[in-house]
Amino acid sequence: MAAPTHVAPAIVRAVLFDVGGPIDTEVISEQANDAAICAALEAEGVSVTADSLAAANAYAVETFAPDAYASIIWRLSGGNAEVARRAYSRFHSEDRLAVHGGIELRPGIAQLIATLHAQGLLLGLAANQPLRIIAELDRCGIGRYLAHREVSGHHGYRKPDVRLFLRACEHLGVEPAECIMVGDRIDNDIAPANRLGMRTILFRTGRHFAQQPRSFTELPDAEVRTVEELTAALGVLTAG
Repeated sequence: MAAPTHVAPAIVRAVLFDVGGPIDTEVISEQANDAAICAALEAEGVSVTADSLAAANAYAVETFAPDAYASIIWRLSGGNAEVARRAYSRFHSEDRLAVHGGIELRPGIAQLIATLHAQGLLLGLAANQPLRIIAELDRCGIGRYLAHREVSGHHGYRKPDVRLFLRACEHLGVEPAECIMVGDRIDNDIAPANRLGMRTILFRTGRHFAQQPRSFTELPDAEVRTVEELTAALGVLTAG
């Protein structure tokens, strides 16, 4: 009988970051989103309480809703499609987007990204974001470290579509197995990256903080809650 063959894991050459969560805390913007959801529904005659909003958010997270906001509005509308469509349209108005301001930079993340770059790792984005996020990252001093600067707004692929991840790998000149994905959602970040053979780090934060994997195939290699924990996890995974 032949001896079993053990294949060593690929050397990590690149790290991909989601923007919302790991880089942008989104605390103020998500509060604004919740307020806009309530206002949009109340304009349709739907009363929203703190408890009903929390329950609708939990539903969206637990069901892996691709668009959490659409799911929350649908749930709060009581399944009334016309009310939900009108409220969602009002919620997504440009006026709402304009008041969010810039990135709420997570303390310590810029220094970590600079350190990873200095270590010779290739850095890139894997994010469902509009084009304007690149200019905001540049203003925060992070953009200069990114070798892959595309987001969904550039090409139209949106996570969990694996083509977004594969495009990042192609631009960086690496294989998926040579990448670490850092994101805050199991459905959008961890699950698709795992399918491609990437190593994954779940940053538990924000709206999807309590999201749980549906099976062992969606477990991340590490879970973190702070930049300090992220630094340690990256150190372990990049050490091979």
